[in-house]
Amino acid sequence: MNRMDRLLGIVLELQRRGTVRAEDLAAKFETSKRTIYRDVQALCETGVPVMSQAGVGYALVAGYFLPPLSFTSDEAAMLLLGGEFMAQNFDAQYRERAQNAVNKIEAVVTERLRAEVAELRASIHFVTPETLSGETMAEKLLPLRRAIIERRTVRFRYHTKFAGDDLSAERVREADPYALLRYGESWYLIAYCHWRQDIRNFRMERVSELEVLEQRFEKQPGFKMEPPADDQRRLTVRVWFDAEVAPWVKESHAYYIDSIEEFPDGILVTSRVRYEREAVQWILSWGSAARVLEPESLKRRVAEEARKIFEKNSA
Repeated sequence: MNRMDRLLGIVLELQRRGTVRAEDLAAKFETSKRTIYRDVQALCETGVPVMSQAGVGYALVAGYFLPPLSFTSDEAAMLLLGGEFMAQNFDAQYRERAQNAVNKIEAVVTERLRAEVAELRASIHFVTPETLSGETMAEKLLPLRRAIIERRTVRFRYHTKFAGDDLSAERVREADPYALLRYGESWYLIAYCHWRQDIRNFRMERVSELEVLEQRFEKQPGFKMEPPADDQRRLTVRVWFDAEVAPWVKESHAYYIDSIEEFPDGILVTSRVRYEREAVQWILSWGSAARVLEPESLKRRVAEEARKIFEKNSA
């Protein structure tokens, strides 16, 4: 890396991280601390307001911002495509801001680069199902985004597919919203559930009657945007799938699959579920190409469900 690239990299690193130690900058740019000292001095001499605090590190003066006005065609295309994806998949206010960002990026690229980006964008498209991008989902996301920013508790009615061994259940929940996660084709709310007294993931399609309360909250210490270590899936299920459906089973990416072992004539799938009923519908969806190996109780349950289906469709 030449010196000019390193100087720009230092400014961008300080802009991104706030305060950075000289040794951390040296490690990132694979140079010595002495070189970093000289680089920071050079930046100060050119008018970049870098502050130094002994034992803490370097930082930019508050309010200083270096706009990145130079993009390669790939960089510009990815930013524009990302803006378009957000415009399609979030609420109206974010759609407007995403479109504004797209317009600003298009305004600073050269005519040649704009043509290259336009060709690339024409070759890549995001298709969002109407059920997820419709007004109903947007109406939920907008107040949730506000609640996350303002740290306000929310109340909503939540429909769960399985509650214990019952087929379904509805319950009014109060929760502290921490984050929104788009996984596959669904939005999830990650929140501290007052009823469960723990962090839970709520699938947004199952949320209704959402209300932002006046009550404020503080995040639980140590929160990370990932599933809890113990999600109560303690029942091990093993199912054999014939070779004819094996590629499609692997492609389905069922969230409770632990492992897949491949054999010439099929695959062995090991899953972990909370309740047997969670696995029944999934297993039956593969018809006679699926065979339950364990537990025995699930094998009997699937057979009984298949018998009921046969009787209903034979009448």
